[in-house]
This record gives sequence, structure tokens and C-alpha cells, in this order.
Amino acid sequence: MVDAFHGKKFKLSSSEKFDEYMHALGVGLLTRKMGNAVSPVIELTKNGDEFTLTSNSTFKNTAITFQLNKEFDETTPDGRKVKSLITQEGNKLIQVQKGEDSKETKIIREFKPDEVVMTLTVDDIVCKRVYKAES
Repeated sequence: MVDAFHGKKFKLSSSEKFDEYMHALGVGLLTRKMGNAVSPVIELTKNGDEFTLTSNSTFKNTAITFQLNKEFDETTPDGRKVKSLITQEGNKLIQVQKGEDSKETKIIREFKPDEVVMTLTVDDIVCKRVYKAES
């Protein structure tokens, strides 16, 4: 269960194909450059049946609050308005984002004792970002 990871912070340590992923979503060059230059810290917290996932960096801080298996409105860090649904499979949180005028994306966050592996997919582009636990 992801419950074991609540309140732990994980810092980005590696990223593959993030620029290609953002480009496929129509993110502008300047925002892509900034997004590629920072190493955000993510944290998952839980309050009752609500989860909050935060991502903090020198460029931008974001937070989404959600309940599992319940669709919610989200504004992505690059400004897209989407409908999101997050489900849980074991130690994975699986998020599907659907925008009215943007592409469907799938984000899988796999929580491990010392890292979170985030796999982002849009079209045929698969981006992998690995976050390491902060001590």
C-alpha cells in the first residue's frame, strides 16, 4: 500500500524523455527548458480518504488533492485543464488525465522504499522520472 510512503519526501534524481513528453503535450520551449532544469521534491500525504500530492521546486510548486477512484478537475503545471482519475494498484498510483482539447496522458507513480518511479505516457512517448527518498 502507498500508506507507508505518506509524508516521505522524494527528490528527482533522473529523467528520460521529459522534454519529448512535454513537447507532445504542446508545452512551449521556455516552460520545457525550466521544467528540465529543476529537480522537484514530491510528497504524498493523506487526511481521511483524501490524498494530497505536492511537487515543489525553485520554478513552480503544485499540489493536487484527490480521492481514489473519483474523477476531479485539475489544472496541470503547464496550464492545461483536464479531468483526472487516480486509482491504486498495490504500491502504484495510476493517473489518467483527459483534456477537452488536449491529449490523454497516463501517469504511473510506483512507490518503493527508497524511490518513486514515475512513468508518463502520451501518444507513443514514454517518459521515466526517478525520485530518490530524502534522508
